[in-house]
Amino acid sequence: MKFPRRTYSVRSASRLLMVFLITSLTGCLKVGPDYVRPNVQVYKDWNTQLSSSLETGGTDTRNTLATWWTTFNDSKLSGLIERAAAGNLDLKKARARVREARARRGIAEAGLQPTVSFSGSPTWNNTIGYSGTNDANILSAENPTNLYSVNFDAAWELDIFGGVRRSVEAAEGDLQASEEDLRNVLVSLLSEVALNYVDVRVYQDRLAVADSNLRSQSETCQLAQWRYEAGLSDELAVQQARYNLENTRSQIPVLRTGLEAAMNRIAVLLGAQPGEVHAELEQQEPVPVPPPGVAVGVPADLLRRRPDVRQAERQLAAQTARIGVATADLYPKFTLSGSIGLETLSMTNPSSGILTLTGGPTISWAVFKGGAIRQNIEVQSALQEQALIKYEAVILTALEEVENALVAYAEVQKRRQSLSEAAQAAQKAVELAQQKYEGGLTDFTNVLDAQRSLLSFQEQLAASNGNVTANLVRIYKALGGGWTPLANNAEEYGL
Repeated sequence: MKFPRRTYSVRSASRLLMVFLITSLTGCLKVGPDYVRPNVQVYKDWNTQLSSSLETGGTDTRNTLATWWTTFNDSKLSGLIERAAAGNLDLKKARARVREARARRGIAEAGLQPTVSFSGSPTWNNTIGYSGTNDANILSAENPTNLYSVNFDAAWELDIFGGVRRSVEAAEGDLQASEEDLRNVLVSLLSEVALNYVDVRVYQDRLAVADSNLRSQSETCQLAQWRYEAGLSDELAVQQARYNLENTRSQIPVLRTGLEAAMNRIAVLLGAQPGEVHAELEQQEPVPVPPPGVAVGVPADLLRRRPDVRQAERQLAAQTARIGVATADLYPKFTLSGSIGLETLSMTNPSSGILTLTGGPTISWAVFKGGAIRQNIEVQSALQEQALIKYEAVILTALEEVENALVAYAEVQKRRQSLSEAAQAAQKAVELAQQKYEGGLTDFTNVLDAQRSLLSFQEQLAASNGNVTANLVRIYKALGGGWTPLANNAEEYGL
């Protein structure tokens, strides 16, 4: 089977050679700015005076932050965090965004490769005529022909000025930013699980305090009733004891509501329906106790550790590459294209057809677009400036969160110590006031005031115990702890 041949002239060959020569000489040219990571200066040490339980040094800082929840030695907390990392819906959505960004990078990389397409079509051509006499027309088809054609087309845009490669850089930056977003979601998730777990234990402690005071006040109210019936006191003491008792009782529904909300929140964070963790959390257990010493590192560590800071930096890199994509539109585009086609009247005898070969370079250049290209460059440059400002703002916010958490952790420990001493004194005051009231040496007002103070101090102490642990969790979150285990489970997390 033979087909007619198409030969290229010397001029055509020289043109192709020139294009390939230009490509080889300028293949590394990429217009637009090359990205340089900003050099952000931060203080060497924290502004906050660290408490005795906090330190900047320690060789195990990274490992401690990687699994910070294990420092509390609470198996239930560790189990909840592991289940949240596996089932949380926000985390699953962040993983899907990573897969989306990875696919978009693949689309951008496809622009560096040639495209090949295939087309084929059968065509029928019939000539319709009329014949006949005496007003009788006969419809007939004359010279019917069939034409079959098949074409293979190929095109390759030579990325001489780097527009496509810049788009790949931008897509790579977006992918890395989405990976940091996934890590940031994980950091927030783990801390939120821990904070709600602390809330559960605090509410349980406050309920226990309320129940204990309720029993004590109930006994006092009964005592006041007996003394009134015996004529040893007036009715005022009875009514005072009663409203004090009922006021304490009224706080219990509020505490139970908060406890239910905290447990329901944990269930949702785990990707479960509300109520699914009640059975394993309903038994009262103490608030997790912080470790005696915590290594917090130095401010410069935040730039390497915090996922939101790393995400903002990758977004800046992606936007810098988009300036190059826009700048490439100022320059001509070179495309090599070719086509092989076959046209024949019979599919059973294709050798009777005609083979066509076409190909050559194409140059396209947007010479005038009313300044739209340069305005687009200005748009992308302004977006880069915004990304840089956002990066700097994220760093400042990160430093602020750490400083605030360090202060809160130090001060709440002082508050807890004072409340502990106050609660002990209030307990002693209640015992003394009750003894004097039973002996008729004082009126009921002193008992009432002592019981109110005891309830208040014990509730504040329970909340303060939780705040110490919660503020340490906030320190771990502010330091970016919790995402590094992803390095050991990259495939599981879609990285």
